[in-house]
Amino acid sequence: MHRNRAVTQGIAACAVTAAALAGLSSATVPDIAEATSGTLRWGSCKDVEQKPGDAQQSKTPRQSGKNPLSRLECATLEVPLDYRDPDGRKIGIAVSRLTSENPSKRRGALLVNPGGPGLAGLGYPVALALSGLPQAVQDTYDLIGFDPRGVGRSTPVTCDLTPEQLEHRPLYARTAADVTKEAAHARDVARQCAGSKTSWMLPHVSTANTARDMDQIRAALGKPKISYFGGSYGTYLGAVFTMLFPAESDRIVLDSNLGPKGYDVSAARLFGRGMEDRLPDFAKYAAAHPEYNLGGTQDQVERKFTELAERLEKKPARGYDGARFRTDTFSMLFLDSNMPLVAETWQSLDTGRQLPPSPPTPGMENATSSRYYVTCNDSRWPVAISVYQRNTVVDRERYPMMGGSTANIGPCAFWPDEPTEPQVQIGDRGPSNVLMVQNERDPGTPLAGAKKLRKAFGTRATMVTADQGGHGLYPHTANTCATDAVTTYLTTGKRPAQDLACPAEQPSGQPGL
Repeated sequence: MHRNRAVTQGIAACAVTAAALAGLSSATVPDIAEATSGTLRWGSCKDVEQKPGDAQQSKTPRQSGKNPLSRLECATLEVPLDYRDPDGRKIGIAVSRLTSENPSKRRGALLVNPGGPGLAGLGYPVALALSGLPQAVQDTYDLIGFDPRGVGRSTPVTCDLTPEQLEHRPLYARTAADVTKEAAHARDVARQCAGSKTSWMLPHVSTANTARDMDQIRAALGKPKISYFGGSYGTYLGAVFTMLFPAESDRIVLDSNLGPKGYDVSAARLFGRGMEDRLPDFAKYAAAHPEYNLGGTQDQVERKFTELAERLEKKPARGYDGARFRTDTFSMLFLDSNMPLVAETWQSLDTGRQLPPSPPTPGMENATSSRYYVTCNDSRWPVAISVYQRNTVVDRERYPMMGGSTANIGPCAFWPDEPTEPQVQIGDRGPSNVLMVQNERDPGTPLAGAKKLRKAFGTRATMVTADQGGHGLYPHTANTCATDAVTTYLTTGKRPAQDLACPAEQPSGQPGL
């Protein structure tokens, strides 16, 4: 996503792209009152500002009437820091609401999450409305957003990360010494998180506790059940929620799916697979646009990637070394709309021209810190440097474009605390109410991981795949077979009778890749 630095650059990329999907920052949320006795007191969200250029992926956003941002309401909900001690210390969860403007058609509330971990979601209801969420869905639900614990306007966490640490990209490990070198950075970050002023929150910022916060939001809304739409990391959050609270789960939609273990060491390594799945889409695009001079065939463009990466490893140029080139290419390929930018960046690095400008990403310290908290608390990561040295050898061969980076060591190897509870196991207990949707060539949450989640859910889930690339499917892509399946489920409760594979669809009036 952009240039977050997380447990791996791939995790960082996922979070920042999700930020683009959300399209809104939590900024300052004034005029909100504390929730009392399970009741949310709604106030103004006038300072939740839209970031220029981030509103949505769709080239032609569909919107009618006044900007939904003016209708967004906010509140703060108190929840336990530690759910094992419900009467103990409390933290705040910032919650937002975009109400249905057609009360006669409203059937309930739809809780939404744009991904992360570490990504604010207070403005996500508005981002969805601006990116083409069908009016039928907006009529059917009050859209409920929230900043997860540790993030944004909820009680935030920090690791006191320096600008240099935030800009760090994991080395593409070609030797065991490269892993040892990366371990020094990872150890420093873990030590800073453990010694930060918010370390009192450290053991309690996890996906399971965020899911419990979601159930507290449901209760505060006065709803016996709540529906859910989550993308990227939000799929794992939704999966955990519906396992912990099956009776409170209404219609559950998971878009761009992680595997059943969330962001564990296996998921981090799978980013290498995601790059291998996705780069051919860009190579096809670049080969069809000779003005970029990156190669006349798909194979030539793919070889250009390796050539540029190795050249920049030996001699960095214009602020790019090999690690940045690999990870920025990976992150930009989350969106089809970024393909011209990828081509321009490659061309500039190849010829020495001025690079396209890179817009700043605000809130990176909190986003990156909270992502460390969640990913390192959710699961146990290998602690021996030798494990990562072996993994990089395997993944350099298996996934040569990114494997040396995504298999490298990160701060979770040196995390100071053991998990406070076993990881939630995703299984087939509970109602058959989960709809999974997935692009076949998703770099951030590869299809291979989604298939594992589908298998774990068993009869609880149905999965719709779309023959296209990119990260994120609903509501903004042109594949009507897949998007219509989501809209139908959210508005009627009817899912496809069985798993559905949607063929590629060409957007009307748009050139192909």
